[in-house]
Amino acid sequence: MSDINDLRNRMDEVTLKMIELLKTRTDIAKEIGEVKKNIGKGVTDEAREDSLRGKVISLCDSIGLEETIATKFLNFLLNESVKVQSTNKQTHLSIFLKAKTLEATGKKIIHMEVGEPDFLPPKIVKDALEEVYDKGFLKYGQAKGMPIFREALAKYASKKFNVDIKSDNIIVSPGARFSIFTAITTLLNPGDEMIVIEPAWPAYKDCALNSGIKVRTINTTFEDKWNPSLEQIKNTINSNTKMIVLNYPNNPTGKILDEKLQDNIIELAKKNDLYVLSDEIYSQYAKVNWKSVLSYNYEKSIVTQSFSKSHAMTGFRVGYAIADPKIIEKMAKLEALCLTNVSEPMQYIAMKALEADTSNNTNTVQNRLDVLAQKASEIGLEFVVPDGAMYIFARINQEGFDGVQFANSTLEKGLAVAPGEGFGNYKNFIRLSACQDEKTLVEGMNILSKIMSDSK
Repeated sequence: MSDINDLRNRMDEVTLKMIELLKTRTDIAKEIGEVKKNIGKGVTDEAREDSLRGKVISLCDSIGLEETIATKFLNFLLNESVKVQSTNKQTHLSIFLKAKTLEATGKKIIHMEVGEPDFLPPKIVKDALEEVYDKGFLKYGQAKGMPIFREALAKYASKKFNVDIKSDNIIVSPGARFSIFTAITTLLNPGDEMIVIEPAWPAYKDCALNSGIKVRTINTTFEDKWNPSLEQIKNTINSNTKMIVLNYPNNPTGKILDEKLQDNIIELAKKNDLYVLSDEIYSQYAKVNWKSVLSYNYEKSIVTQSFSKSHAMTGFRVGYAIADPKIIEKMAKLEALCLTNVSEPMQYIAMKALEADTSNNTNTVQNRLDVLAQKASEIGLEFVVPDGAMYIFARINQEGFDGVQFANSTLEKGLAVAPGEGFGNYKNFIRLSACQDEKTLVEGMNILSKIMSDSK
């Protein structure tokens, strides 16, 4: 008995020492974060992380420790560093909230920082709001969503994407964001790795970080027209990699992958048994040929959709995911735990919205995007013409330009724009949204032009 107590005491000592070292490491990470902030460097340094990962693997070989255990532990440490260094990260939502605060004081703000269409939802939505009470859709329901709504979504998606989808392939969520959260949280475990292609909507990283998942980023560039490297993706995959996230048409760049490149990425995912989480909420606003991940019939794919962009129903908070029934069941368990079910009145209203013709929304946003692109060219912004979505991701070539400082300064002039830093290590970029009417967009771009001229 004394032997086991001695061993336990030794293990306790090692554990306490590890905690002390964790405190030391965290303090150093904070110091590094301050230095990065002062020199304008992004939080994540993939090259340095890869170098450290290589050293850890070599050490495992020499001491006889299982590589997977060590690299999972390393991923925990790296995530903790990201957390302490990301406390003041500024995103489009940070600017949006500041803009709303200014508006509450009476200041006029032109919103070009968020992807929120200014037009109203379809007329049928108003009628559904009035009739839902009498229809009786007011109670607790299934976590996966109302059966009649899921059936309607299955028919709608089958027709839209030209694939065979059943109601068992559908889960309704409070916005597509929650489907993304439940997919990442239920399908991956702490220490697992997930690949994200940047620039990217920040929620993918944030959901992963919250769940102890390590994000490995594939950085694309303006010079390469935002095309990811298949070779880089291939080299990033290891035994801990469990998922790759795709978002096309992309937020913030509007990029749509060449079909052959997308085919190759899916084949790579299949070969390595990866989940493919495909955020396709901008599919209605594709301006060039676009292919849904659903068309591959890959059993480990999860596609998310939403009524926020296509039907201008941001405040209704209704989205959905399409996946294999086994995946849907896992997601449903977490959704039931978190919120029981999505509001039945909202589900009924969204179901009725499926009957609406939203082609005019598509035309409106695409026309506005054309106007925004034209004005952006006129004032000298550098950008890759978007293939879809509702944004322009523009580079501003000015000495010492900082997108966060710039976004905060434009607020004072009555214009809200999103800093590129929120979408990855893109400090000298801003994202401009085409969700306002054309007159307002032109007014906003004129303000932007004057600010840029005054700063030269």
